[in-house]
Amino acid sequence: MDRDFYSFVAACDVHEPVSLRIVRLGGRLDVCTPSKLWDEPGLRFHSIHATASSTSLCVRCELYADNKALAPPIYTSLSSPSNGAHVWGEWITFAYRICDLPLTAQLAFTVLDVAGIASETEVGGMTLPLFGKRGALRRGTKRLRLWRRVAADPHAPSTTPYRHDDVPSIARLDKLFKRYQRGITPPVEWLDAHTLPLIEKTYENHVDTSADLLLIVDLPAYELPVVYGEPELPIVPSHTSSTSASVSADAEHNVAAGIRPAWLRPSLFTHSDPEGMCENLVESKHRRLVRGQRSATLDRERKPTASVRDTLRSILLYPPTRVLTTEEMDLVWAFRFYLTRDPAALTKFVKSVVWTDAQEASQATEELLPIWAEPQIADTLELLGPSFLHLQVRAYAVRQLHRASNEQLALYLLQLVQALKFEEYSWHAASETQRAAVLQQQQQEQEHVIQDSAIETRRRPPMPSSEPSVRLVDLLCSRSTQSTALGTRFYWYVAVERCDSQYGELFARVEQQLHAALEAHNAPLLTMLERQRHFVQMLATKNAELRVSRDTRPKKIEKLRALLADRKAGLRTLDPPLSLPLDPDVCITGIAVENSTVFKSNLFPWRLEFRVDDDISTYTVIVKNGDDLRQDQLVLQLFALMDSLLRDEHLDVCITPYHVLATSPHDGLVQFIPSMSVAEAVAKHGDLLGYLRSKHPDYRNATTFDVLPQVLDTFVRSCAGYCVITYLLGVGDRHLDNLMLATDGHFFHVDFSYILGRDPKPFPPPVKVCKEMVDAMGGASSVYYMRFKKLCHITFACLRKNANLILNLVSLMVEANIPDIRAEPDKAVLKVQEKFLLDVSEEQAVAHFESLLSDTSYLSTQYFRQ
Repeated sequence: MDRDFYSFVAACDVHEPVSLRIVRLGGRLDVCTPSKLWDEPGLRFHSIHATASSTSLCVRCELYADNKALAPPIYTSLSSPSNGAHVWGEWITFAYRICDLPLTAQLAFTVLDVAGIASETEVGGMTLPLFGKRGALRRGTKRLRLWRRVAADPHAPSTTPYRHDDVPSIARLDKLFKRYQRGITPPVEWLDAHTLPLIEKTYENHVDTSADLLLIVDLPAYELPVVYGEPELPIVPSHTSSTSASVSADAEHNVAAGIRPAWLRPSLFTHSDPEGMCENLVESKHRRLVRGQRSATLDRERKPTASVRDTLRSILLYPPTRVLTTEEMDLVWAFRFYLTRDPAALTKFVKSVVWTDAQEASQATEELLPIWAEPQIADTLELLGPSFLHLQVRAYAVRQLHRASNEQLALYLLQLVQALKFEEYSWHAASETQRAAVLQQQQQEQEHVIQDSAIETRRRPPMPSSEPSVRLVDLLCSRSTQSTALGTRFYWYVAVERCDSQYGELFARVEQQLHAALEAHNAPLLTMLERQRHFVQMLATKNAELRVSRDTRPKKIEKLRALLADRKAGLRTLDPPLSLPLDPDVCITGIAVENSTVFKSNLFPWRLEFRVDDDISTYTVIVKNGDDLRQDQLVLQLFALMDSLLRDEHLDVCITPYHVLATSPHDGLVQFIPSMSVAEAVAKHGDLLGYLRSKHPDYRNATTFDVLPQVLDTFVRSCAGYCVITYLLGVGDRHLDNLMLATDGHFFHVDFSYILGRDPKPFPPPVKVCKEMVDAMGGASSVYYMRFKKLCHITFACLRKNANLILNLVSLMVEANIPDIRAEPDKAVLKVQEKFLLDVSEEQAVAHFESLLSDTSYLSTQYFRQ
């Protein structure tokens, strides 16, 4: 047999209907004992528990796919036992062709007892996928083991799945007989005459004596395997426009004669239905009846039953990306007053409101939102996302943000700046009535605040923060006047967005509003920001000039130091001290010229060592030109957030969220952490333990491999932390040169050019753990590796509890110019969501992560070596 060729038929080319033959039922039926009949007298009316001669059974056959029936169910005729067995021998044909079958199609068989005076009783059932795990259509005789006393469950996943024979001799015989049928085992005529009858007799004995109920079914046995495949669409050549001068005379003649070209098919054209996008009157009437305002009084006192409460609880656990069904929306609306005490129910309630209904919208915004329990920050951020464009809902979310501190706003500021894009759209899309209502509500709240603080308002004009704003831009500008750190970050985030071709005008207006607020309430901060802009522009300009020059690296370093030492440039000494844009809490007084250098890289970034105003410490920064740092900036912000969430749970995994700031789409600053790449550490010291031992030896402690215990503990913790957070964000392109190790044991990652599952290498491992990391813990069987795995499990479980917050932050970035989000913006959030495994329990999710971690060792070894 030539193994280079494999003949098969695509399922899309088989136009025959789905058919099969129900042969017989084998095995032992349930026998009802006298004691059981005494306990349950009704069983005596079922024929299966009566005399064997009166037992009449039938088989119900169903065709399902993706939880939907593809054809009506078909029943066989009644069968009474013949020689102790139920035999049908009937063909079942569904009104559904094989070429139309989806890959998930499955048959559901249920054996029913229908001879008694009671209703149908399930003898047993099971489901059989029509396509195997390799996509081949099943064929030949099948012995189906039934699940006793249950009907077949055709849904996915099924509770009555297909099971293979558990008798070892029969299972082995099946494999050998399949090889014979497929021609792998060559036929021997004289031997087949003796063995084939024995095989058939063996199968019959197995069916008759089996402790299980076995339904024998014959599927059509085609000469060639039928493999699932979708039809290829024909390539339609582009036709020449009617105005083109190149139309041939023959084509003109055909058109004039009414002859249609060969490529012109009716399927290429669609007929628009003018009522297709209109409101469904039946559904609209049903909604008005279910949600009628007449029931509003009853809804105020309505309490859910235990089962309804469980359903509501499951709805509230849905991730932010889950779309509620009509039934779920109606259920949440029916118990809206009951749910006002639950902050987590707010977003699901807002999703259940039909905002086109004026009465519903009015009740939601004017009556229910004001009395709702204060939501968490994660839910507030979700209300600012692209899915919630109702003006009063967004105004409510902004009012909730007034409760957040400046530190909290700084933590989410990158996403809040992106939310300004959605706010602008919702503000312009709203009607004049909605705008007037929001502004009137803001005015009433301002008057209320002024009345409560009448004494303070007489002494001095109110600060912007004392006026509850309903627009996010007003809140951010107001808070920026109070905090140097918040104001600096907001200024630079807006400055980068100004360069965007689509939203540049919007952020130009935001920058003007911020400038006006700072000029009125914090002029020194405005002066500081202008100095920062001038300082950063000078660094970017000189960096670009030096990068494109043809000088060698030593010559570039010489020119850099000459530039920094030049008094006219004003870089060596900064007087007064300047707040560093990268880290506003740090004030710098100048640059240490002798310690500044140029990295050996394609873009020749600078390393500048700034002197801090305490005259003791320094702050080292990498200045980059020609590189978009916005993706790295997002990843490091999420790292910092996850570190904060873990610390709130009293878990320290020693994350190093160094600072990154994009100052333009092609310039930026990166904090430099003194460290060494894993590749360099292994090359110089043999392994990572040798590197740590050279920095922090402790030769009296052999249990920590002669390394200081706290240093090894830091290494294990940081490895666990980065193992989990890089898995959740799908960080790719990991190699030993972008895995870093500090002298104090902190392990961390750099260079995040690939995230959300993207990777330049094929088949990357989902969990990034290299062999060098495991060896530094003493190997896969060491105590420290076991501790590493335990920390990974705890970290994953803690972050999974905050999945909604992380998903909402990612969803707010869908309109940002982040390369790996821009590639597939509609899938970005789903890629992160699937890592959390929110559709299973916490124990199952942790177990899945454990399996990924266990399967990673070999894959990572190959991956990190490429």
